[in-house]
Amino acid sequence: MAKRKSLRTDDCPVARAVDLVGDRWSMLIIRDAMDGISRFGDFQRNLGVARNILSDRLSALVEDGLLAVQPASDGSAYQEYVLTSSGESLFPAIVALRQWGERHLFAPGEAHSILVEKGTGKRVSAMLPHDHEGKVLKATHTVVKKLAAK
Repeated sequence: MAKRKSLRTDDCPVARAVDLVGDRWSMLIIRDAMDGISRFGDFQRNLGVARNILSDRLSALVEDGLLAVQPASDGSAYQEYVLTSSGESLFPAIVALRQWGERHLFAPGEAHSILVEKGTGKRVSAMLPHDHEGKVLKATHTVVKKLAAK
C-alpha cells in the first residue's frame, strides 16, 4: 500500500488537523476516550477494531500528544490511555461532527444517540460559529486570511 503524503507542514490548519486525526479509528478512539474509555481491551470491544490497527492508532495518538499513557487507576498491572489537554480540546470538533451527523445522517424517527449535559439531561446546544455581534456565520460569510511567517 502506498504511504499517503504528510500534511503536517501544510499552511492550512484543517489539513494539518486532518493529517493528525482524520482517519475514522483515530476520531472514534478520541470520542471513546472522551466518554471515559481508557483501556486497550475496552477500546477494542467498543470499536470492534483489529488489535494491530488499534495499537497503531493509540501509539500515533500518544506520539502526537493527544493521548498519554499512565498506570491503571485501579492499581492493576494494566496501563490506561488518557486525553491530554490537546486531546480534550478536540471536544468542540467532536460535538460539531456529532451534531452534523444527527441532522443529516439519520432518517426521521431513526434511533440514534444524542449528547446531553450530565447535570440536567438536556440536549447540548448546536455548535455554530458566530460573528463579533453574535450572529450565526455561514461559510459564505467568511474568508481565509493567510498569515505570513514571523
